[in-house]
Amino acid sequence: MSRKRDGEAPPLPEPLPAPIVDNHTHLDIVLESVDSSTGAELDKAQSVGVDRIVQVGTTLQSSVWAAQLAASDDRVLAAIAVHPNDAPRLDARELDAALAELDQLAGQQRVRAVGETGLDFYRTRDDEALKVQEQSFRRHIDLAKRHGLALMIHDRDAHDDVFAVLESEGAPDTVVFHCFSGDAAMARRCADLGYYMSFAGNTTFAKSTDLREAAVVAPRELLMLETDAPFLTPTPYRGRPNSPYLTALTARAIADERGDDLGELCVAVSENAERVYGSWA
Repeated sequence: MSRKRDGEAPPLPEPLPAPIVDNHTHLDIVLESVDSSTGAELDKAQSVGVDRIVQVGTTLQSSVWAAQLAASDDRVLAAIAVHPNDAPRLDARELDAALAELDQLAGQQRVRAVGETGLDFYRTRDDEALKVQEQSFRRHIDLAKRHGLALMIHDRDAHDDVFAVLESEGAPDTVVFHCFSGDAAMARRCADLGYYMSFAGNTTFAKSTDLREAAVVAPRELLMLETDAPFLTPTPYRGRPNSPYLTALTARAIADERGDDLGELCVAVSENAERVYGSWA
């Protein structure tokens, strides 16, 4: 599947009144969409107030890349995992080997989360593949718990099953639902469990009423922001390449939707990110 996005990169938005974190991005894939470099994309983000990111792995290879980038740039922390849709593509021996390597990576100082991991009933539908996906999810939960790292959840069309696995395994101390995809009722359920909710650019899409309602009811102390770049570019640039600097657009949209002061919201989501991942310094 092509990862290219159409058109030029969107212009820089107005700088935010206080710095924030892009809680979930894939700069390695961003660079497949735009003629740029990691340093240039991080500089653009920093210029508009998105001064820190979490670079997220979806395969062993991209997890290694994430850890290396985090080790080389103090604006970056890493999350490592085999994505739920990638796990069934590996045979048992390959998945075991990948998880063993991730176990080693998890000990690195700037690796602060295990993810993205979870369940995806949209792209993965074969019964046997779904079994592998769930087994992989459970093993990632164990990895996060053993290393004391945050767990970054990918949940697509699988809300109840994700909650069930977390309950049966025992969730790590810190859980983040990346690209939150539920409604207000699910946001309340996450809040009751102390799970963080990270909202992406799709919250700005015209038909995303449920997401906006969820963003309103999510407690500020559990609210996070992300791009999931290069995907889910916020309005009005949907379909064009996404990158961490566009987290600023989502921040403004969610502040408006919640009726929050933008500066206060930025401070809150920045503090939340530091509470989840620790300091970038």
